[in-house]
Formats: sequence, C-alpha cells, structure tokens
Amino acid sequence: MTKPSAHTPAVVELTAAELPATCPSARMPVWCSHPRVTLDLSHGPVACPYCGTRYQMAAGESAGHSHG
Repeated sequence: MTKPSAHTPAVVELTAAELPATCPSARMPVWCSHPRVTLDLSHGPVACPYCGTRYQMAAGESAGHSHG
C-alpha cells in the first residue's frame, strides 16, 4: 500500500446542486488560487488543468441537465 504524498491531487465530490463545477471552488484555501475554470462532469470525473484536483459526482448524483 502506498502512502499518499503531498503531491496527490485532492478529490472533490459534488452534488447536482453544486453544478456547474468550478476550480478553484469556494471550499479551497486562498493560497491555492489559480485562474477560475469551469469543468464539465457530464462524461465522468475530470481533473483541473491547473492544479490536478479531481472532480466527480457524489454517489447517486448525476451531472445531466436539469430543468429546475
């Protein structure tokens, strides 16, 4: 078993209510700021091109279009 390193990207699980996904998110500390990007999770998990943080939908959630 490998030990996670300081360079292991974080994984953020989102609910449909938290879409659209953006990085950095409001949950992230200011020190890790980079240009804000919108991430498309409609085809599965995605990694931020700047920091490598992985975003995925929480179990039972869908990134499909909602009409709410």
